[in-house]
Amino acid sequence: MRIFAVLTLVGLSACSWFGSRKPQVPDPTEFIVTGAPAGSTVFIDGTQTGQATAAGDRPQVLTVAAGSHWVEIHVGDKVVYRENAYVGTGERRVVRVLSGLNR
Repeated sequence: MRIFAVLTLVGLSACSWFGSRKPQVPDPTEFIVTGAPAGSTVFIDGTQTGQATAAGDRPQVLTVAAGSHWVEIHVGDKVVYRENAYVGTGERRVVRVLSGLNR
């Protein structure tokens, strides 16, 4: 009877140790867009994602799915910057908008 009680306690303590582990949550996958001109908006794969940029010195952090994406900067109806950029799962990729350059 003692052996059964000891084995039961050992089994229960092992279950509580494994059960208390929290699953790892991956870091968000993000583009950080810097250098966009004031008044511009950010589009990812043709969809407006960012808000209108109030000042060109503030980066926009945009959560996206992992993979390859078209990042576009629009001023009104005009595309002033375009870049095809890849970001892996849990990575942060900086997209630097170069004024006067349209890729």
